[in-house]
Amino acid sequence: MVINPTYLAHRTQSSGSWDIAKRRVIQSYRQWLRSAPEIQQMYSLNKPVSELRTKMRTEFERHRYVSQLPVVDMLLFQSQAEYQETLNYWKQLPHVLKYFRPEDDPNAKLPQNFMTGFLEACDNIIG
Repeated sequence: MVINPTYLAHRTQSSGSWDIAKRRVIQSYRQWLRSAPEIQQMYSLNKPVSELRTKMRTEFERHRYVSQLPVVDMLLFQSQAEYQETLNYWKQLPHVLKYFRPEDDPNAKLPQNFMTGFLEACDNIIG
């Protein structure tokens, strides 16, 4: 397999207005959603494509209320870099799975005390 470091590379841009920034954000969001099946297949993820797309949406929604144009540009740059690293297979499986950690789930429950949490973790490991 030939490694092409410029595959999916883009020049850094500054948005001149909120309309341009909005268009770029939507373009980046669609780019991520379209690549979900390919990411699932590349990294052999045991998660349905719909779950990947839901997680991608939550990552974009996290920054929905950013009100400074330079910050939006920086987030777009980070999104493009992450996209390029993911699709060029420069990440390992744990780097992709970090987005699906159970402790990041808002519905996750904390154990009552240390011992119950420890025993639950042991039960999960042993089976």
